[in-house]
Amino acid sequence: MQMRFFKDLNLSTLTAGFVAVLVGFASSVAIVFQAAQAFNATPEQISSWMWALGWGMGLCSVLPSLWLKKPVVIAWSTPGAAVLATAGLTGGFSMGEAVAAFMVSAALITLFGVTGWFEKVMNRIPMAIASALLAGVLARFGLQAFAAAQTALPLVLLMLAIYLLGKRFMPRYAVVLTLFGAIVFVAARGEMAWTAMNFSFALPLFVAPQFTLAAVVSLALPLFVVTMASQNLPGVAAIRAAGYGPDTPDGGIPVSKVITLTGLATLVLAPFGAFALNLSAITAAICMGPEAHEDPRKRYTAAVACGAIYVVIGIFGAAVTGLLTAFPKELVVAIAGLALLGTIGSGLAQAVRDESHREAALITFLVTLSGVAIAGIGSAFWGVVAGAIALFVQQYRQCAA
Repeated sequence: MQMRFFKDLNLSTLTAGFVAVLVGFASSVAIVFQAAQAFNATPEQISSWMWALGWGMGLCSVLPSLWLKKPVVIAWSTPGAAVLATAGLTGGFSMGEAVAAFMVSAALITLFGVTGWFEKVMNRIPMAIASALLAGVLARFGLQAFAAAQTALPLVLLMLAIYLLGKRFMPRYAVVLTLFGAIVFVAARGEMAWTAMNFSFALPLFVAPQFTLAAVVSLALPLFVVTMASQNLPGVAAIRAAGYGPDTPDGGIPVSKVITLTGLATLVLAPFGAFALNLSAITAAICMGPEAHEDPRKRYTAAVACGAIYVVIGIFGAAVTGLLTAFPKELVVAIAGLALLGTIGSGLAQAVRDESHREAALITFLVTLSGVAIAGIGSAFWGVVAGAIALFVQQYRQCAA
């Protein structure tokens, strides 16, 4: 197993893993810090959160990917962190109550994984709707990539030029060359925020849970709902769109088992700060796309590389977090958008391929892309709801005719 991994690993998959971590951390680590601070976390407790999340995401990505030889990418729940940050500030909950809420949410996620309830619902969603959902989630990063030109035009133009030339002459390493060129450019201009670096080990700090009804209602249930609807749902869509769904000859990635794994890992690591682990959509698309490797059977190495970097983050905590956040935000969003171009394109192509599902898929795409949030639940969920309603009305009208 070990020899095959190193044989399948190459520079493009290693870069895909790094880009996935860079995008995942740089785009949302501040929200995680805000969530911890909402519960009056000490610097030591925030470091413990990084330890727990790093090890949780890392092992839950590395082990299944190596075992299945398929890219399994696990992330923290960014919308979940946003919910915690808001509820923590307004509710005045202690860190012990927050930990208890993490555990209750994790138990519910484990239940939905063990019973297979969530996967059964997902299997009823047409492929066109799932592809449109994924395209809508990822298209926001594509838009941000070019919107970054408003504040960093030379950098974005340089990255676009390198990417296009790379796709023309060295398509396998287009993203690698783009990232390298961007780093050299911003470093030469002195735009790297090296002051954020802080070399120190992250250590686990146990916090005993304090179970209260208020914490369950105000923290645990919203955390569970947004994690399943805004993270796991598009995560499954990413798996299906990349060709690792249950309809593949070998059965694909066992979604229910992976969700069970994330629930159990969160349950164990919750007292140390792991608030919610779940399937990734955005970072998974980077590791599952053709830019990671032209052979789908070898893309698991990108997920393993991603998970290994997460483990390093779990060990060094502030140091690696400082490194990842030292990159200019324009570089991060630009490399994310360019790395996801292929996946966005294939998602849109699959979404509109079947004319009978085309309008419903477009509605799903547009609602998801809008970013609308209703009742604290993100646009990914409402995109599927809108698409499903549109599809039902269209099919009902055809049957009635």
